Amino acid sequence: MTYGYLLAGVIVLLGLTTATMTWGGVDARFMPWWAIVRAAGQLTLISLALRGVLVHPALVAVALSVMFAAAVWTAGRRLHDLPGAATGVVVACGLGAGITLTIAFLLSMLQFDSRYVVALGGIVIGSTMTAGTLAGRNFRRAAIAQRPEIEGWLAIGASPSQSVADVGREAAHDALVPVIDQTRTTGLVTLPGAFVGALMGGASPVDAGRFQLVVLVTLITAQTITSVVLVRILGRSPVLPVSVARGSMNG
Repeated sequence: MTYGYLLAGVIVLLGLTTATMTWGGVDARFMPWWAIVRAAGQLTLISLALRGVLVHPALVAVALSVMFAAAVWTAGRRLHDLPGAATGVVVACGLGAGITLTIAFLLSMLQFDSRYVVALGGIVIGSTMTAGTLAGRNFRRAAIAQRPEIEGWLAIGASPSQSVADVGREAAHDALVPVIDQTRTTGLVTLPGAFVGALMGGASPVDAGRFQLVVLVTLITAQTITSVVLVRILGRSPVLPVSVARGSMNG
């Protein structure tokens, strides 16, 4: 594949995306273009940076730290109007990714090698960002919808955590639906990226399947920890969301 064909394909697909968003009346219809431009630039930089990381394993921690910082900053921006979200996202994503990756490599699910640490670490950290954003938004939406019930619990002496317990459970559950559905339909509806990537990299179907299974189970664990911890932290705030901020696609 030449870069000319790649560029043509990107332009056609993004053009179709913008046309569809325009037809559907969806705002920020040109943001996918900016997102792809950013992604291309960032992928170029990370490709160059990973050459050094894979040669010098000591830089793996630096690479993962940059990934984590970008993840929590992105999720934190999405939840900026939720009291306690900034700290909550850091703690929840840190625990979700840290505990999961530690167990995966301690139990030798994958070889403790720079390539696997960076690959699995990036996937897991990215998934905690997604889970944190979904859980936080679900929490905000449900808390606003159920405000009278929450205030009723507070009026009879319930603590903030007790008054939003149902909201938190619902928010965490809904945040986990995508990853659970993805896992349940793996091989039936889609061939996941990790599996396809391993195959294209020369791995046997068995080894590719093994790597994908590790990815799937770590995604479920990391996102579960992140979602539950985040809604617990958000639930401790004595301040309830007062309005639903329109989700921005910027950033």
